[in-house]
Amino acid sequence: MEWEAFGASSAFSAGAALAVMLAAFAVGVRLGRHRGVDVAWGAAFASVALTSYAVSAGHGDGGRGLLLTLLTVVWGLRLAGHIAWRGRGHGEDARYERMLARAGAPGTRARNLYALRMVYLLQAALVWLVSLPVQAGQYVRGPMGPLAVAGAALWLLGIAFEAVGDHQLARFKADPANRGRIMDRGLWSWTRHPNYFGDFCVWWGLFLIVCDSPGAAAATVVAPLVMSYLLTAGSGKALLERHMADRPGYAAYRARTSGFLPRPPRGA
Repeated sequence: MEWEAFGASSAFSAGAALAVMLAAFAVGVRLGRHRGVDVAWGAAFASVALTSYAVSAGHGDGGRGLLLTLLTVVWGLRLAGHIAWRGRGHGEDARYERMLARAGAPGTRARNLYALRMVYLLQAALVWLVSLPVQAGQYVRGPMGPLAVAGAALWLLGIAFEAVGDHQLARFKADPANRGRIMDRGLWSWTRHPNYFGDFCVWWGLFLIVCDSPGAAAATVVAPLVMSYLLTAGSGKALLERHMADRPGYAAYRARTSGFLPRPPRGA
């Protein structure tokens, strides 16, 4: 593991994440809504991966670096594209509306600066932190072993769960007969959050790919731990379930369906 080179390139990675988020902020201010930061989230990960790969040329195992880059770019751009498609024609996201309401009226300088600090800059920092395995993996020497193979397999499971779950939910919502109903079919009958479980697998998979180096594993394990917290107790599962709690039928759905790790529904 080339620690000095990794440390230097990490600054470029931070700059890449910041550049994407600042561009998204400028668009958000111009449009008067900040939901586009969710699109920028996936794009920022792709940007960090590509930047890390470019500045690490000649260091580490090229095959591992290329694999980490490709897997991250595919995940990030798929997520960004899905969120952009899902949000087309909609106004501000209710989460950001509630958060930013405390800072002033829409379009005011105070509200925009609050959004910059609490939404865009915070997410840029999280992108940099969560992507540490992708950055460090560019500097791990030696061939990929069984842990890297297991990591790639876990990534594949995760992105399949995420993409299939998103597709099933989109089809369900597109049917007018399902208006007001709880999605409890397909993967959504096995877990209330197949997309978040998919993200969980993706980031633990990317971490496993760098675990051929014990030093890189120890230095970057904070990344999948932080992502796991965000998905289960932060801005993911916990926040969504508070929003859904009063929906008709949700209590029964919650009683029979796993909250995160997939399993057959109770009573099936």
